[in-house]
Amino acid sequence: MSARTWSESARAHLLPDGRRLHLQHGPIDLIVEAFGSQEEVLRAYHQAAAFFPAILPDLAGELPRLRSQTGPLPEGRIARRMVAAVEGFQPEFITPMAAVAGSVADAVLEVLCAGRTLDKAYVNNGGDIALHLARDSFRVGICTDPVTGAAGGIVELAPEDGIGGIATSGWRGRSHSLGIADAVTVLASTAAEADAAATMIANRVDLPGSSRIGRTPASELTPDSDLGSRPVTTHVGALTPSETRTALDAGERTARNYRSRGLLCAAYIGLSGDYRAITDTQEQITDYREAACA
Repeated sequence: MSARTWSESARAHLLPDGRRLHLQHGPIDLIVEAFGSQEEVLRAYHQAAAFFPAILPDLAGELPRLRSQTGPLPEGRIARRMVAAVEGFQPEFITPMAAVAGSVADAVLEVLCAGRTLDKAYVNNGGDIALHLARDSFRVGICTDPVTGAAGGIVELAPEDGIGGIATSGWRGRSHSLGIADAVTVLASTAAEADAAATMIANRVDLPGSSRIGRTPASELTPDSDLGSRPVTTHVGALTPSETRTALDAGERTARNYRSRGLLCAAYIGLSGDYRAITDTQEQITDYREAACA
């Protein structure tokens, strides 16, 4: 499909609430909201809508490189964000595609805010969220079970926290996972970094060799997957408390290692009704076991 056709199929419109902007183009589906004066918000929305149609064709032109762990630096700004976001996790296996949703959200947020005076703003790309927070705060839902919506929690973020992105990964999500986590949510400096970290932690929440886990080569499910023939999780049976702890321990060790290297700010891991929170202080998340997922 040509770049011209991609551009013509992109859509941008305000949602019925009159506050949020919906941007949709092929598989990219964004919800955008900015807070500030009406004039500044409308100008910001026009900027984002004008930039949006070029994203998909630009990424499509660089897919072979983005599905590979190594290679020359891509030309596009979003493709370069993707490459930069995964560099810190190498030499572990990771391709730039692990950061695609977060990178798109970051890029749209950057254009949205350029030259504008906004109190705060977010770009939500299917649950991977880029945040701009100049004043006030954000209350963010942490989901530990994307199917039932149960046992989530709320984190309140302030400008001084330095959180610019949130992302969630797990075997039940939109993308394939090598692990068995129901959900791993990461808070990081950017959405791209959070996206990559959530993917990697979710991969490590695992029980290698367990007969309770169903796996299928990624290429059999998605022929052009960047994971190739690596077995991805398709089923997780009932786990014993000991098995759950073992898998969560592996994910927690990985998350703590990444945080010590500056690759994330906080992580929340959910599996079979059990949870781990990797934060500076436990008080950063409230009603962790009682609140519904947002």
